Amino acid sequence: MEGMNDERPMTAVGESFADELKRYWVTWPEKGFFLGLLVAWLVLFHRLGNSTLGYVDTASLFQWLYTAYNSPSSDDGHGNLIPFVVLGLFWWRREELLAVPKRVWWPGLALLAAAVLVHVAGYVVQQPRVSVVALFAGIYGLMGLAWGPAWLRASFFPFVLFVFCVPLGSLAEGVTFPLRMLVAQATAWISNEVLGIAVVRDGSQIFSPARTFNYDVAPACSGIRSLISLLALTVVYGFLTFRAAWKRGLMVVLAVPLAVVGNVVRLLGVIVVADAFGQDAGAFVEQRLGFITFAVAIGCVLGLGWWLREGKPIADDGGTVKGAEVSKQSGGG
Repeated sequence: MEGMNDERPMTAVGESFADELKRYWVTWPEKGFFLGLLVAWLVLFHRLGNSTLGYVDTASLFQWLYTAYNSPSSDDGHGNLIPFVVLGLFWWRREELLAVPKRVWWPGLALLAAAVLVHVAGYVVQQPRVSVVALFAGIYGLMGLAWGPAWLRASFFPFVLFVFCVPLGSLAEGVTFPLRMLVAQATAWISNEVLGIAVVRDGSQIFSPARTFNYDVAPACSGIRSLISLLALTVVYGFLTFRAAWKRGLMVVLAVPLAVVGNVVRLLGVIVVADAFGQDAGAFVEQRLGFITFAVAIGCVLGLGWWLREGKPIADDGGTVKGAEVSKQSGGG
């Protein structure tokens, strides 16, 4: 009997989702027009998306992206998840997007033409990253063509999250190198001056004077992975939680210090353990402490979000908004 009772809610939820999805599909305008253009656009990037055949032997930009995301040394694996995050946020905002006035908007062709030119430039100079930007810019233009400028404004977020689909690859060195130095310097100073554990720093390397342990602050460990993850998290959280632009911007900027602090905390934990138990024990902790520091960073994001929280109108039992009345009374009006 318990199994039957558990099965009914699951079936009902499944049917509810299917019915709701069908309702949105039926009422959505110009979907055939958009999907036809979208398929043609995707075929273009599948057939003529990548010209760097000496590096990844495929003309498909999608295959190039798959390789960039999933190669063993890649720090861009988050690109596999971003499309699902964007689709999930579109679904989460479905009522708002459905209410947006929609119309065929021919100036959207200008956005599409600009995306084509960007792709041609990237194809000629053999820079697939440029073509990735063109791919998503063109999809944005197609949405504007099919549904108009109001839709473009309403869908800018979450569509802008596709920027995290652009693989950084070697370009990340411009970010990781300063982070490596900053993390190494801060870790060495705190270890020597605060914790009283003597260490020597040589560039990005940190080791004990007796050489009982020796660690190199590698690019991935210096914050590029946690920085990108935290940046995506703070962008999503900021846009979903706040309306004020400065609050959204503050949440985004917060990702950088959180990435630095998180990595400094992890390395300090490694040094403390290594000083007490040796190199192998420190390496063991290093591999497992990243999750803890990331959880702390998320906690800081949520804490700041609570502190900056924006008030909501108060409604009585009849649904009448009383926020304005409360404000007037408190002001003596």
